[in-house]
Amino acid sequence: MDVAFLREAFARTRKGGAPGIDGQTAQEYAQALEGNLASLHERFKSGGYRAPAVRGVEIDKGNGKTRPLGIPTFEDKVLQRAVAMVLESIYEQDFLPCSHGFRPGRSAHGALEEVRRSAMAMRGCWVLEADIQSFFDTLDHGALRTFLDRRVRDGVIRRAIDKWLKAGVLKDGSLRYRTEGTPQGGVISPILANIYLHEVLDLWFERDVRPRLHGQARLIRYADDFVILFTSEADARRVLDVLPRRFGKYGLSLHPEKTRLIEFHRPDLRADTARELRVTTFDLLGFTHIWARARSGRWAVRRQTSRKRLTRAARAAREWCRDHRHDDLPTQHRALSAKLRGHYQYFGITGNSRALAAVNRCAERAWQRWLNRRDNGRTMPWPRFRKLLLRYPLPKPRVVHSIYRSRSEPDPLTSRMR
Repeated sequence: MDVAFLREAFARTRKGGAPGIDGQTAQEYAQALEGNLASLHERFKSGGYRAPAVRGVEIDKGNGKTRPLGIPTFEDKVLQRAVAMVLESIYEQDFLPCSHGFRPGRSAHGALEEVRRSAMAMRGCWVLEADIQSFFDTLDHGALRTFLDRRVRDGVIRRAIDKWLKAGVLKDGSLRYRTEGTPQGGVISPILANIYLHEVLDLWFERDVRPRLHGQARLIRYADDFVILFTSEADARRVLDVLPRRFGKYGLSLHPEKTRLIEFHRPDLRADTARELRVTTFDLLGFTHIWARARSGRWAVRRQTSRKRLTRAARAAREWCRDHRHDDLPTQHRALSAKLRGHYQYFGITGNSRALAAVNRCAERAWQRWLNRRDNGRTMPWPRFRKLLLRYPLPKPRVVHSIYRSRSEPDPLTSRMR
């Protein structure tokens, strides 16, 4: 790691994030970039770098609860990015295909597609839907150091990681130091989480659990969100019984209400009435998975935006239009368009058109409502608003992630399962 390496880390660091406790922005840091990077490199190599405290904030989870977030200083983000790049080059050859989160060339949509393909290849399955309780807050530092000992011995890097793990959290004027966990919002946290769960879950399942099962099983994980698909109910219940003990060994626990076993099979075709059809669903990464008839008439797994995410999107549109109703129309149009395009970019998958259209309608209604309530003496009834949409049209829903395009790259494991 030299200055050129740190320069590349700076280029990969997000520039629009919130500042840390020092208030320094990316633009201010870049004004004397070469000098700042040279100083950072010297302090990092000599061991003189001191990890500053992170700024603690609470973000809304959309269900009335909040999630703690730790925001490092910008210089700390650059150094964390550099160390994450080193760890990534080491661990990418070790991580298993079941892991999709925060890895190059992988994404949440890859995990979702793997779930869909696997469930259809099994022609229905038992789904172990698991939720790790406060994973980032309860990650055991001692266990993480043990895992790192197996692959990373460089003292400079290990000291930097220890400093980040021990860094304080400044919130409401008080400084608190952690004895466990790694702050969400830290650039280094995702790769540390992947290393931790690679040892605790991925390797354990593939090496110790899967060979002992009678039927087929597949683990799909994105960061700390994961599901396990089974063809055998007995296998699923055995794993559900042993999984809490496995996690408890490393200081983790499963949420008792959010961890459940679901029978995810195609509806019973022999049912006499629609009421007797057993339709089971499960949620993963913001999508509800459900069996539905395809256009060909065959049963297929369809994904649609979960009700919780739909409610959150509608509320966010209403609140934004309310808070910015006095902005000029071009500014409002640009911002709303960007928000809708961002929503389509993630939720725009095959079979989810109705949910995308619902979000589009919510945005239009919210925009019309708060334009109509502006204190400028001009109302905005629907006829006038429809004319406004001709001049400032909101982007229409579109499918960004098509299952038909993904079929050109078949999954070899799923092919064997068939």
